[in-house]
Amino acid sequence: MVTDPIADYLTRMRNAIMAKHRVVEIPASNLKKEMTKILFEKGYILNYKFDEETKHQTIKIALKYHPVTKMPAISNLTRVSSPGLRKYVGVDEMPRVLNGLGIAIISTSKGLMTDKEAKSLNVGGEVLCYIS
Repeated sequence: MVTDPIADYLTRMRNAIMAKHRVVEIPASNLKKEMTKILFEKGYILNYKFDEETKHQTIKIALKYHPVTKMPAISNLTRVSSPGLRKYVGVDEMPRVLNGLGIAIISTSKGLMTDKEAKSLNVGGEVLCYIS
C-alpha cells in the first residue's frame, strides 16, 4: 500500500526519465488517469494507454524526448501538496510555474485541471504538483 499515490506516480516518471526509458508502467487510479490525460493534452508525454484487461490496472506512458538532442520534454516534476501538509490556493493566489512556461495541476471541485484552466473558470483548489 502506497501512502502517497501522486508522489509515487511522479517518482516513477522522474526515474524513468533519468534512466532514458521510452515507456513507464504505473499502477492506475482515476486520479492518475486524469493527470496522464492532462500531461498528454499539454504535450509533455508522447502517448498513453490504460491496461484494464489484467487484474491490476496499469497506465503505460510513452515518454517524450527531443529527436536530435534526446532531452526529455519534462525537466522537473515537483509534488506540492502532500498528505501531511495540504496546499490550497484561491483564484487570486494561483501559482505560475516557470513564469507561465510550466503547468501546475490543481484538484478543484470541477475536477483536475491546470492552473490556467482553473483561473479561467474562476475556481481554486489543492495544488497537486508542478510540471515544467
